[in-house]
Amino acid sequence: MRIAGTSYTDSMVSQLNLLSAQQYQLQNQASTGQTISAPSDDPTGMALALNLQADNSAVTQYAQNISTLQNRATIAGNALSSLQTIEERASEIATSADGASSPAQLQANATEVTQLIQQAAQLMNTQDGSQYVFGGTASGSAPFTVSTDASGNVTAVTYSGNADVATAEVGQNATLAVDAPGENNSGSGARGVVSDSRYGADLFNHLISLQNNLLSGNTGAITATDAKNLSNDSDNIIYQVATNGAAQTRLTAAASFASAQQSGLQQSLTSVAGADLAQTLTQLTQANNAYQVALQTSSQIMQLQQYVLSSLP
Repeated sequence: MRIAGTSYTDSMVSQLNLLSAQQYQLQNQASTGQTISAPSDDPTGMALALNLQADNSAVTQYAQNISTLQNRATIAGNALSSLQTIEERASEIATSADGASSPAQLQANATEVTQLIQQAAQLMNTQDGSQYVFGGTASGSAPFTVSTDASGNVTAVTYSGNADVATAEVGQNATLAVDAPGENNSGSGARGVVSDSRYGADLFNHLISLQNNLLSGNTGAITATDAKNLSNDSDNIIYQVATNGAAQTRLTAAASFASAQQSGLQQSLTSVAGADLAQTLTQLTQANNAYQVALQTSSQIMQLQQYVLSSLP
């Protein structure tokens, strides 16, 4: 009787290695949920899966950008609505100031306008985290500074921001800006919130003029100039509120589209490279059983081989 030692041993080792590799592959599929972990598993499928993953990463970034912009747009929108309320009150004061107003009433109105200026400046220094919303791209410090005299009356409100606004990608070849600079008197670019020479808007200076005319009792100037100037400011703020609302509407639609894209891409990726967990676990159990049987069989045959060899003369 002749036993082929080396040939059998090589075949046994090869079979055990094959079963071990099969176990490893199935264990990896069960843990990752993916049937493809290397190009050799499925070259075509791997290429398609990588493209789908790249698309999904891009859409995920769009979704993050959209969420950030939505938060910022909400903060800006709330500030703009409050600014509109301030402007409306100032216009009421300007409209009601006439020759019949008493000096005491004019003084009280002047004090209120001073407070309105301070409140408006606070709103225009609204922050989103560490960034100032209405400073343009110079958003690291408060864009508006209020100066007052010894009596507490506002003498000036200065702007230290710029007229540029940042944009972010919200979809493929689609960008959106939700910011508006506090001031823009350059004649081009994004419309300034409180000051823009193209539209006759200059809210702080108009409010300061109203304050001073109330203090001096110059009701004629209030009627002839201040009320008309504040009307321009009103139109400009209404534009800003409407533009912000439109941006929020667009962001809501973009968020919904991005979510649908993510869901579709995930389904496609699962279809291409996803593992059926129940089936994978069943196959893994079968592979483990086959490996154990092979080990036992190999051990028995090796023992038999040793016994036969030891019995030969």
